[in-house]
Amino acid sequence: MSIITRKVKTGNYETLLHEGGAHNEETILFLHGSGPGASANSNWKDVLPQYVDQFHVLAIDLVGFGETDHPTEYPANGAEWMNLRIQQVLDLMDVLEIKKANLVGNSLGGVIALYLVMDSPEKFERIVLMGAGGGLTEPTPELAKLANFHKDPTPKAFRNLLSWFLYDLTGMEEKLDEIVAARMELFNRPEVRKSYEENFTKTHLSDMLIPPSALKRMKNDFLLIHGHQDRFVPLASSLYVLDYLENAELHVFKRCGHWAQIEQQEQFLKLTKDFFEKSKTVSPVL
Repeated sequence: MSIITRKVKTGNYETLLHEGGAHNEETILFLHGSGPGASANSNWKDVLPQYVDQFHVLAIDLVGFGETDHPTEYPANGAEWMNLRIQQVLDLMDVLEIKKANLVGNSLGGVIALYLVMDSPEKFERIVLMGAGGGLTEPTPELAKLANFHKDPTPKAFRNLLSWFLYDLTGMEEKLDEIVAARMELFNRPEVRKSYEENFTKTHLSDMLIPPSALKRMKNDFLLIHGHQDRFVPLASSLYVLDYLENAELHVFKRCGHWAQIEQQEQFLKLTKDFFEKSKTVSPVL
């Protein structure tokens, strides 16, 4: 079953949307991560079709990324960027008449998922957070390189940066080259690069941190997935979130970096499908 790509009006923006399985009753909304050239397609294209037999799946380019309309007046800080993206998701759900959805959020997308639950808990059911930054307080050297990439965006630096997302490049060189080429092409668009610079020069990690008081009030079921060797958002971020969420499980992949959906694709699909089917087979690994 194919994935259809189209644009949907969400407030003041035309949002790029990848969609499949629209006939299915239960919806999963996938939120991509950050970084130069990030998009829904680069994050989710290999796994999104694997859900369409059972679920209505949606994956969007978040405001400030990809082929969604870019701001003409830029947010002044990270909090304003976050509010834009929260409203984008809520507007999308209204336009598509989705009353309740599940969420899968990678990295920045995981932080946005938590903010959505904090903002509108009645609209969301079960939540998967993969390498999410809700508990990240200090940037790693790799994350600092990502945040400053726009200062010297050479192809060699770009390939180095994206290679650090993976634990082991063995057998992944061709896949990495494909990702690098697609994301570099997107990043080189003037509007994409400008949004990237605006976002990363005005956003601080404190804008992303989720207060323990907010996490404790989230009654949703959560599945946390983290690569043990993640160098962009360390495992400590998921452990922080796990300490306060009432209904949460954590699965840690050894020999895995920031992209579990790529390096551990088969197990990632099994874990998430079982979780959304409310299976009891998913066990936490600490």
